[in-house]
Amino acid sequence: MPLQPTLAAWGNSFAPYAGANINSATVTNGEINYETLNNTTLVDGVEWTRFEENIKDFILARLGHPVVRVELTPYQMKTCIDEAVGTMYNHAPLFATQMVTFDASAGYATYKIPSYILDNLEYVVYKKTLLSIQQKAGTLEFDFFIKYFQDNYLFQNFGIADFYLLQQNLEMTRKILGQEGSFSVLDNQYLQISPKPVVTPQTVIIIYRGLNSDTLHPAYRNWIQLYSLACSKATLGQIRGKYQTVPSPGGGARLNGESLVKEGQDEKDKLLQRLLDEFEEPPRFSTY
Repeated sequence: MPLQPTLAAWGNSFAPYAGANINSATVTNGEINYETLNNTTLVDGVEWTRFEENIKDFILARLGHPVVRVELTPYQMKTCIDEAVGTMYNHAPLFATQMVTFDASAGYATYKIPSYILDNLEYVVYKKTLLSIQQKAGTLEFDFFIKYFQDNYLFQNFGIADFYLLQQNLEMTRKILGQEGSFSVLDNQYLQISPKPVVTPQTVIIIYRGLNSDTLHPAYRNWIQLYSLACSKATLGQIRGKYQTVPSPGGGARLNGESLVKEGQDEKDKLLQRLLDEFEEPPRFSTY
């Protein structure tokens, strides 16, 4: 049965413990709610955060409001904002790196972790002790270290260079014997670590990338605004495209639905390419 681990610390400075477990912590996402992102319905209604209100006003202003009537509902704009935030979140740049630690239990390898952490998981590692070994007899690290230390350094000076060589030798031994640590994500809600912890508590460090609306760089905030605007243009164009013209005193006014759809889609494509070229970090492949 997967455990829901106790949160030890969170944030890029390993701030103090903030909740009963890793799911109830006051995480540093600002006003971005990952539980409802792209997961609302029309009947839910729309409640704007200040972060979303800023983007909504940006959309309306760029579309001509209040001089020009903008035929978009709050929910339609909300879906565009969610799409923009979700796209940026999926390609979260390195500046969005966050850290969290939890205490694992001996013998348990699978832990329930919030999806907003697993979505952009970077790295998982056991917190190292001073000697970077498992402090329990019978483990590879412990037995290897004791044997090596007794044979070579028990009654001699133990320098830092010797310690470094010991670490390198131990790392090679792990690889050869198949004891090198690794992690897997199961069903985007469980983290499986290997080898299993042998002591309780065993601190595990998770590094992931997640957007925080409170500290979002102005350039990335503006990207979200522009992408939301492009999506809104395409939506507004589809609405206006249902009617080519509307009655007016001059014989009928022609609507710009078709051009708005094309303009919005072109802008979305350019912004996505900009995100890939300028913001996104290259993928990392790592074990611990």
